[in-house]
Amino acid sequence: MVSCAPVAGPASVVLLFGEVLADCFPDGERVGGAPFNVAHHLTGLGRRAGVHPILVSRIGVDARGAFLLERMRAAGLATEELQSDPEHPSGRVDVILDRDSQGHRFAIPDGQAWDFIDADAARLAALARRPRWIYFGTLVQRGASREALRALFAATRASGFLDVNLREPRLDDEMLRWSLAQAEVVKVNEEELHRVGETLGMRDSCPTGLGKRLVDAFGIRQLLVTQGADGAWLLDDCHCRFRTPVARPVTEFRDSVGAGDAFAAVFMLGLVQGWNVWQRLERAHRFAGEVCRLRGAVPQDDGFYAPFLAAWGLSREQCQ
Repeated sequence: MVSCAPVAGPASVVLLFGEVLADCFPDGERVGGAPFNVAHHLTGLGRRAGVHPILVSRIGVDARGAFLLERMRAAGLATEELQSDPEHPSGRVDVILDRDSQGHRFAIPDGQAWDFIDADAARLAALARRPRWIYFGTLVQRGASREALRALFAATRASGFLDVNLREPRLDDEMLRWSLAQAEVVKVNEEELHRVGETLGMRDSCPTGLGKRLVDAFGIRQLLVTQGADGAWLLDDCHCRFRTPVARPVTEFRDSVGAGDAFAAVFMLGLVQGWNVWQRLERAHRFAGEVCRLRGAVPQDDGFYAPFLAAWGLSREQCQ
């Protein structure tokens, strides 16, 4: 069955709006934050293969900010839209690994630099970059950055890719409704899907039934629901349902930090490249599994991407 509403387009700029921070593991710090992780993978898999990732975020004037900036430049990421904040500290989260379940939790302090992204600068970024896509989540909207995100959307006709990525204990109904209304593609995991439904008063014990209600209520073209090691399924605006094929278990598992971001990055790359829905799902699931073999969300060198570049026909020459 073929989706009656494919989401594909020409080569495009993607603005990735939100938190850039240090993931603080028991054995050290690594750069993280969903927008950074997605941008890193998009860059490694090929900016010239059809996507040009640009981060819109904010860091403090401190040692951690210098570390984050150095790592972004080392990864080849554009930093022109990265704001500097002399008053608030650069972002950090404590990553708490569950010894028995291979899972993890985050402790995220308030009042970090990325909570204060400037609205005028965000609007100018949209006008200057003319993005095809805006990638965003819910965490960055807990503070003043919410207005910057709205200014960014108001200044462009870009399509929204909402990675719900819940981190706060309480969901803001108005923020959630606004976010869903901007999104052409929405990514959630099954737990998040039910939390979203409860917040919006859409209780349904059947995930597919709940998905259909969300798609219809907010005009979502593709709802992507991840299930960890079990893969993912997708519901389009014609209520056609697709799911990933069965995959082999991940060997040499380290942690699942950033696995969902890896899935989102490859899925978005597939949208730009015009891959069919089966390719987007299978490749995104496989790539997310490989990221689980890393400590942290992104690789330390570009060699990690080589097998995918070869398998997916994305030459190194294309991606430099």
